[in-house]
Amino acid sequence: MEKWILFGMAPVFLALVALEAWYWHRRRPGMYSGIDTLSNAALALMHQVADAIAWLVVIGVYYAVYRHRVFDLPAASPWTIAGLFLAQDFFYYWFHRASHRIRWLWASHVTHHSSERLNLSTAFRQSLTYPISGMWLFWLPLAWLGFEPTHIVAVVAINLGFQFFVHTQAVGRLGWLEHVFNTPSHHRVHHARNAKYIDRNYAGVLIIWDKLFGSFVEEDPQVPCEYGIVGQVHGHNPIRLTFHEWIAMFRDAMRARGWRGAIWQLFCPPERALSHPRADAGPDTTAR
Repeated sequence: MEKWILFGMAPVFLALVALEAWYWHRRRPGMYSGIDTLSNAALALMHQVADAIAWLVVIGVYYAVYRHRVFDLPAASPWTIAGLFLAQDFFYYWFHRASHRIRWLWASHVTHHSSERLNLSTAFRQSLTYPISGMWLFWLPLAWLGFEPTHIVAVVAINLGFQFFVHTQAVGRLGWLEHVFNTPSHHRVHHARNAKYIDRNYAGVLIIWDKLFGSFVEEDPQVPCEYGIVGQVHGHNPIRLTFHEWIAMFRDAMRARGWRGAIWQLFCPPERALSHPRADAGPDTTAR
């Protein structure tokens, strides 16, 4: 279902990418790059194929958990729908935060952050390895609580669809909406690699989670966002963009001292990796 929801939204996404590219071509031509956009599109197609296959496999796990649900929730109830939306967004926040702080998850998520540009096409820049790193595990508690698995998949897709719209520099601050929702301003901070901004604003739809759990930073007009990752991967080959961190991670695990060191390299914060440009950073430094 997720695949079909996002597929149905694809004409809107593509039209807005074209409109934004035209907008920036008249004002700041460097905001879009043909090769970068094509790379994003290739990564999106690879991700969608892998995701569709993964859901065919794991949906049975969701139904197995659902059989042991805590509550029998009426599927058509507005309260159930609202509860599912809120709970899924909450779990998305923790998935996203974990994806920046646990290297095994970062190995997939780094692909999304690897562009030095931020525009609507950047939202397409996804990894086919998310099912391997375990993204789907974060939604399993929803099935245990009693939300129907196909509805969970649909809400995940809607959440991801919403996030397409925050990958832009063409929209400024949005008044009172900034206090409640993830906005382009908040998400620009998330994609920035500046020391002030890095590893902040993990929100999917609601920014309230970042404010509750101490990960919120407001965009500062005096500190322009610099996009990309520390240890930037230069080039546009989708295969390299997908697997470069997996290769580095397993290489670090092999050269680590003992099995504890190897496991640490798989699950440590990314900036503590042996191959990280700032592997000597202190424990509170989260630069990538």
